[in-house]
Amino acid sequence: MATELHEDKKILHSMGYAQELARRMSGFSNFAISFSIICILSGGINSFAQATGSVGGAGAGIGWIVGCCVSGFFAVAMAQIASAYPTAGGLYHWGSILGNRFVGWLTAWLNLLGLITVMGAINIGTAFFFQGTFGSLIGMTTDPIHIVLFVAVITIVQAIINHLGIRLTALLTDWSGYIILATTVVLVVALLIFAPTHEWSRLWTFTNNSGDAGGNVFPQSDNLLYLFSLCLLLPIYTITGYDASAHTSEETKNAAMSVPKGIVNAVIISSLAGWVMVMAIMIAIPDMAAGASASSARATTVMPRSVLGIPCSPGQARCVTALAVLAAGEALELVERV
Repeated sequence: MATELHEDKKILHSMGYAQELARRMSGFSNFAISFSIICILSGGINSFAQATGSVGGAGAGIGWIVGCCVSGFFAVAMAQIASAYPTAGGLYHWGSILGNRFVGWLTAWLNLLGLITVMGAINIGTAFFFQGTFGSLIGMTTDPIHIVLFVAVITIVQAIINHLGIRLTALLTDWSGYIILATTVVLVVALLIFAPTHEWSRLWTFTNNSGDAGGNVFPQSDNLLYLFSLCLLLPIYTITGYDASAHTSEETKNAAMSVPKGIVNAVIISSLAGWVMVMAIMIAIPDMAAGASASSARATTVMPRSVLGIPCSPGQARCVTALAVLAAGEALELVERV
């Protein structure tokens, strides 16, 4: 370990600056932080309508893996740069080194704007998800005041976790990685065993679900190629955030090897596990037309009853849904140190 730390420090010195952050993250922790931020349960389930509301089942069977390949190209390029420049600051520091100060400055601002946008999107999505699942129990409605207060509370919690340091962040994301994988396996097995129907042909069948047929997720269009490109938003939105491994380079042991491996492994495992999950959900939907037009909040609440075919009360359905919410680790997605 002492040799690894010495080599890490030596690499930083060769680039002109000293080691300042404590290296407390293992290679697995570096992988886990990207894997947790990607979070296939959160992105794959919350954004599932991007597939059903565009080209139907083919959005999961074909669109998912195509979109993941696009993300994979970026991940490989990022990993190669990370192996040569394992520095804190990630993207914008690389921009300064490989380009100039303006490139680094522009990259930093784009990265910050992207983080703010993603944080807002996830937290607002979580608020509506929570309201649709538990709102009737606690008197929460879709009133803007309720949504804003909920978003404010979870954003403050995320900020506190981030402020407490990388040790807590690493611990939480390590556990989150295990929970995400375990819950995905349980969900897929349950869908394959208990679902009343399995329509495998949906996975390669293109259906125009734009407009009313898809719950107005996308405007009406007769261009299937255009709609297919829209369905790629599901995997591309989900398989993102893997730059977290790069941002924590200076806090990772043996960073020149661990960081690129963390980036690539997080994308590959998330892509394959997510593919299995979205396909399992897609083939298990009893009525595809009804499923495509249903709102996300209602769909997630009734899924244990309508998709799995399990007789249970609304309260029990909420408990099953709550497991998915907790496992999704949505609060953990945004504790990345920028």
